[in-house]
Amino acid sequence: MISREDRQLTSGKLSFTIIFMIVVRAPMRIGFVGGGTDLPDFYHRYPGQVISATIDKFVHVVINRTPLVDKISARYSIAETVDSPNELQHTRIKAALLDLGIDKGLEIASFATLPVKTGLGSSSSFSVALMKALNAYLGKKLDKYEAAEAAARLEIQLVGEPIGKQDQYAASFGGLNMFKFNKDDSVEVKPILLDYRKRLDLENHILLFFTGITRAASSVLTEQKSNIDKKFQTLKEMADSIPEFSAMLLEGDFRSLGEMLHDGWLKKKTLASNVSNQTIDKLYDAGMRSGAWGGKVTGAGGGGCVMFISPVEKKAAVRDAVARAAKEHDLKEFKEIPIHFVQSGAEILYNGDQLPTTLA
Repeated sequence: MISREDRQLTSGKLSFTIIFMIVVRAPMRIGFVGGGTDLPDFYHRYPGQVISATIDKFVHVVINRTPLVDKISARYSIAETVDSPNELQHTRIKAALLDLGIDKGLEIASFATLPVKTGLGSSSSFSVALMKALNAYLGKKLDKYEAAEAAARLEIQLVGEPIGKQDQYAASFGGLNMFKFNKDDSVEVKPILLDYRKRLDLENHILLFFTGITRAASSVLTEQKSNIDKKFQTLKEMADSIPEFSAMLLEGDFRSLGEMLHDGWLKKKTLASNVSNQTIDKLYDAGMRSGAWGGKVTGAGGGGCVMFISPVEKKAAVRDAVARAAKEHDLKEFKEIPIHFVQSGAEILYNGDQLPTTLA
C-alpha cells in the first residue's frame, strides 16, 4: 500500500534491510469538564482549565521517503499525488509541509481506529502525530510540549481553525490530566494520578456511544467563539469547577462525577445554538431516564459521541434505552464504543531514518 525504499547493507555474513519510513501513533481522548475554556479568546482574559483522558483509540501517521519520485503523495480518505504541497487538498498536510519547507520526495498516509469527526479529538491527534513525524524526518525530536505547541500552531495559526489547545496537549502527553491555559499562552499540565483499581472502576462506570452524526468542530466553535463575551460567566464557572472534579476523581466518587458532568453539559449547551440538537437530546434523555448519573456529548458538540457515567448495575438499562432511541431516529451508524484509558501520548513507533551506529 505504501511504497518503500529498501537499502541492503551487508556486514560480514549478515544482511540488513533498512526501510526509510517513520510511523507515529497518537491517542484520541475523552474530555470530562471545562471544554471551551481552552479557546484563546477566553483564556487570554481568565485561565482556562479542562480535564481529559486518553483512550485506546489511535491515529497513525506514516511517512516514507520517495527519492526517485519528485512528488508529494497523501493517503487518507482519498489519495492525492501532486507536484507541489500547494496543490494538496488536505489543509493540515499542506500547511505543515509548506511551513517546514518540504516540497518533494515524500509520501504521507494516515489511519485511524475510528471515523473522523467523532468528537474524540482525532483531528488534533492527527496533527500531533504529523508534526512529530515530519520533524523526525527532518532530524528533530520534539518533546511533549513542543509536539503539542507545533500541532496547535498548525491548526490554529496556519490553518485558521477556531479551536482551542486541549486536544493537542491531550494527544501529546497521554493519560488523565488537568490542563491549565494561561493568559501568556503557556500551558500547565498536571497529571491526575489515580491508582490502578480506581482507574479500572472509572472505566467500568463509563458508557460511550457514537451517534453516527458527524460534524466539523469548527462549525460549532465558530459560534461559540463569537459568544464568549455573552457567555463569559458561564465559561468562568466551567473553568472553576475543575479542582472539585479532580478531587472527586481521586476520591472515586463516581456519582458526584456524573452529576458534575451533567451540570457541565447543561452549561455547555448554552454556549452556542448548535452544541446540541433534538436527536442528541433524545439520546441523552434516554440514558438519563434509565439511571445514568450524568453525561455529555464529547468534543465541541453537534454530533459525535455521547458519554455517560452510570451505576454499574444500570449500564444495561442505559445501553438498551439509548440504542432504542437511536433506532427510533434511524441512526444507522450508531454503535457503542468500548474504551480503556491509556497512559502513553504520541510516540514514534518506528523510525527507519535512524540507522544503527554500527551500520551507518
